[in-house]
Amino acid sequence: MGNVESVILGVIQGLTEFLPVSSSGHLELAKAMFGDQTLPKESLLFTVVVHFATALATILVFRKEVGIIFKGLFQFKRNDEFRFSLNIVISMIPAAIVGVFFNDLVESLFSENVLLVGSMLLVTGVLLLFANNTKAGDGYVTSSNGLIIGIAQAIAILPGISRSGATISTALLLGISRERAARFSFLMVVPLIVGKMAKDLMDGGLSLEEGIPLHIFLGFGAAFITGWWACNWMIDIVKRANLNYFALYCFIVGIIAIISSFIII
Repeated sequence: MGNVESVILGVIQGLTEFLPVSSSGHLELAKAMFGDQTLPKESLLFTVVVHFATALATILVFRKEVGIIFKGLFQFKRNDEFRFSLNIVISMIPAAIVGVFFNDLVESLFSENVLLVGSMLLVTGVLLLFANNTKAGDGYVTSSNGLIIGIAQAIAILPGISRSGATISTALLLGISRERAARFSFLMVVPLIVGKMAKDLMDGGLSLEEGIPLHIFLGFGAAFITGWWACNWMIDIVKRANLNYFALYCFIVGIIAIISSFIII
């Protein structure tokens, strides 16, 4: 993977992380287009690092909310801050279980499987259509629906299923307001990404014998900068825009990916 390709992939990650179009799916499609010949271990490292970059961008943009989460966890008072923090923790459980017990299976999916990505983009499009046609609600995130949203996040580990699309759509189908759904969706992923990085570092899964290549740093920088900009500019779009537009985009890209997978074969 060259430096230019790494910057492009970082920009793709930064821009698509905050829209319901699957950043991981776009990364896999872009890698396939570039003919990525990196080792699976290094390719996974790049994917994790650019996701970590957008997580840092999310922390920067939502620094007040992140502070509320930590404050709520360590105050041990049954107030709104504690309940919000508890719901974030509960939402992490399904994805954490998948990450711990099915880590090898998940890693095997990130291998430029264009057919899988295209198919899952179609699933994302259908989910967005259902959510968009649901009557707008004004509910709050509770422990029970927080767990359901967490299950949607765990399923979205599949490349091509948008994490934000799955979690926001699930929240809307549960009657949660669009603003609260978007806010909860962006915040619930941060602890998981940080935890994933910590686990892989402790296990040696992200270590490279000859150090971290330059293109990894370039990809990180590109993803962080564009992610910070995109989160500031696009969060309002995610909350207000008609999800049918994103669904149509997922259908178009998904169909193109499926067709190209057979042509490549």
